[in-house]
Amino acid sequence: MHADMGMVRIEGGVLGELYVRHAPDALRLAYLLTGDRSAAEDLVQDAFVRLAGRLLHLRSPGGFHAYLRTTVVNLARSQHRRRAVERRFAERQRAPDSAEAADLSDRDVLRKALMTLPVRQRTAIVLRYYEDLSENQTAELMRCGPGAVKSLVARGMAGLRASSGVTFDGD
Repeated sequence: MHADMGMVRIEGGVLGELYVRHAPDALRLAYLLTGDRSAAEDLVQDAFVRLAGRLLHLRSPGGFHAYLRTTVVNLARSQHRRRAVERRFAERQRAPDSAEAADLSDRDVLRKALMTLPVRQRTAIVLRYYEDLSENQTAELMRCGPGAVKSLVARGMAGLRASSGVTFDGD
């Protein structure tokens, strides 16, 4: 990443500054959406590459964070679709695995449970609770209605409770 960041700084100081300021948050978001550090880093780099050509068209510099978040979510959605196809093919080609070790911390259990949720439920939960977006903001970002966000979050949280055994505030 550092070598790429150096190239970005040479090409344009503004993008380099935006990278330093926003990449850590974007990386955390991408990691929560993908569950894979390497994939998250790739998503963030891809998001910055896509945004590099659009910097001149941003109406306000303060809008960059929201635009970056939208790009990361859209790239994660696309990646999930590709990986789902690859995973289905791989599952047809291999024998069933042995059970995973059960000695996991609550955080690991919750992360693994989050990764078992359908991508739309996982995205809704991450945007609502990690990014602390309102239902309307989440709905706009996910291109659906607020009612759909409520439903996705409710079903996702029920799935997390069932698969992880972890209780949440308000339970």
